[in-house]
This record gives sequence, C-alpha cells and structure tokens, in this order.
Amino acid sequence: MAKTSRTPALFLTAAAALTLAACGGHGDDKSKTGEKAGASRQTVSVATATEVALPRAIIASGSVSAWEEVPVGAETGGLTAVGVYVDEGSYVRQGQVLVKLNDALLQAQLRQQQAGVQTAEANAARDDAALGRAQELKSRGFLSQASLDTALANQRASQANLASARASLSETRTRLAQSEIKAPVSGLIISRSVTKGQIVEAGTQLFRMVRDGRLELDAQVPETDLPALRAGQTATVTSNEGVATSGTIRIVTPEVDSQTRLGLARITLSPGSGLKPGMFARASINAGAQPATVVPTGAVLYRSNKSGVFVLDAQGAAHFRPVTVLSRRDDQTSVSGIEPGVRVVVQGAGFLNEGDKVTVAAAPAAAAAPAAAAPARK
Repeated sequence: MAKTSRTPALFLTAAAALTLAACGGHGDDKSKTGEKAGASRQTVSVATATEVALPRAIIASGSVSAWEEVPVGAETGGLTAVGVYVDEGSYVRQGQVLVKLNDALLQAQLRQQQAGVQTAEANAARDDAALGRAQELKSRGFLSQASLDTALANQRASQANLASARASLSETRTRLAQSEIKAPVSGLIISRSVTKGQIVEAGTQLFRMVRDGRLELDAQVPETDLPALRAGQTATVTSNEGVATSGTIRIVTPEVDSQTRLGLARITLSPGSGLKPGMFARASINAGAQPATVVPTGAVLYRSNKSGVFVLDAQGAAHFRPVTVLSRRDDQTSVSGIEPGVRVVVQGAGFLNEGDKVTVAAAPAAAAAPAAAAPARK
C-alpha cells in the first residue's frame, strides 16, 4: 500500500516541473520579442536648416491708374463752344488750346470798358489839375478852405472811378482769356465731354487728362511682405493680355486696410507700356537679397493641406512643424516657421507620424585612399 501511494505523488511533481519550465520558456520568448519590437525604428537622413541671403520676388496685383489725374473745366460760363481741337487719346502740351468759346460779346465789353478807362483817365487828369490850382490859390489867400476841400474830393473821386474802370477792364480781359480753355499741364487726354456748339457753363468738366502721360500700378501687397518693400525697387508688370513692361516703386503707402490686411505699393510704369488706366495687372517685385531659412526641398511635405517638415528633438523623436513656403528650387526651399539650426528629416519623411522615433543614417564615408602598390616580385 505504501509503494502504491508514492507513485502518483512523483508523477504530479514531475508534471508541475514541466509546466513551470514551459511557462518560463514562453515568457523569455515574449520578452525577447517585445525588446526586438521596441528597438525597430525608421532609418532617415537629416539636414540642418540654415539661414542664407536669397533673391526674393514678391508677387502683387492691382489696377492701373493715372499717376496724377487732372480735370479740365470751364472757368467762365454761358458761352458756346465754337471749336474743340483735341480728342481722347491726344497728347497735349501745357498751355495748348483745347476748346475755343464764342467771345464776341466779351470783345464788345472789352472795347466798351477800354473807352470807360480813357474817360476816367481824362476826368482824373482834369481833377488833378484843378486840385493843383486850388492849392496854389489857397496858399496866396485867394481861395477858401471849403473850395480847396471840394477840389480835393473831386480829385479823389476821379481816381476811384479810374481804378474801378481799370478793374472792370481787367475782369473782361480775364474772361476773354478764359474763353480759350487751355491744358493746365502736359499729358494724355483720357476723357472728353464737350462738343462743338455746346453751351458751356462755369465749372463744367470738359476733359480728364493724365499728367505727363504717366501711369502706375496700385499693387496690393500682403502686410507680411510690406517690410521688404521700399521706393526705388524694380518690378516686372504683366497684364492679362500678355502686355509686359518694367516699373519702379514710387511709394509704399503707410496704411494697411483693416479688412483685407493689404497695403499698397504704387509702381510707376515705363513710358509706352501699352497699359491703360483701369486695366488689371500683376507685378513681380524684386525685393533684393533677403535673409531666409532654407531646407532641402525633399524635406517639405504636405499633411492635411498644410506644408510642413518633420523636426527632430533631442530624444530623436520626429514632430511635424507647419511652415510657409516662400520660394522653391530643385535643391532647396525657403520657408518660414522654423528657426535656423533645427534638424529636419529629408529621406523617409513621408513615412513618419507625429512622435515617431527614428534612427539617423550615418553620413556617407569619405572615399578610401588608394592602396599602396604591392612590391614587385623578384
């Protein structure tokens, strides 16, 4: 009986030992597998963002307008236009006659007032002489003070009448000169609103002209680009019709529209550009060499319609950083949104997710020096 009871106990002990050994073996395998999985990383190449001076072109668009638009109107009114000598598109010189008004009535008034001036001059001369005689007689005691005062008053009245007649004559001469409407400045006629036979009223606008024929583009520029612009920078201006010309920034306005966040750069266009006021055009402004942060073009990728790069932290984890692309070339791209000196992923960036840890590939080794020639056999 005692021998029979020991056999099952030995059997149970051996089974338990096998079970524990089996469990221990599987635990080691799982641990090794976990360690192996944790050590798996994407191998990538990295580059350092650097700051360089790059030529920068700023793109802006707007409408063509006159550098200075000059209205031409009538200063005298109620006269008929008997001659219109220019039309839209004509280039005129300062002082050139544009419209001739009927001046027959003014010529008659001029002759009448010239006669009035002559009469006033004669009366003034007569009263001047009378005053001189009265003063002489008074000094001799042959004339009373009252008579001298009358002679002095007559002389002063004659002088006043003469001044009034001369003023009226000057007014008529001025109105007569205004019957010829002349160009106030040299420039290009862009609008005409007068015809021969029309009765012109005072203050009526007859023409609009572009001073000196100079046109400019009112280019709307984003507020972030305004600090890079200044007067004197050159630009290439192109219209929708393909007309291209050169231009120079005349002024960058100091105000930014609070709704659109756009500023204004007024670009003076070269003469004979072929552009016309009111046309839409685009400008590529040469902003000169500007400090810019550049990365390899292969490092820039797009996630959720946003451009960005993967930046490595000190622990070797990759983090997506949105950037704004300023300019792009085959080998490098200028961006804003990162600082010079950060490490960005180049090859392998497209396979990364936020927070992935990576292994940085070693830089290619320099080519080995050629081996020394083996000694010649004897």
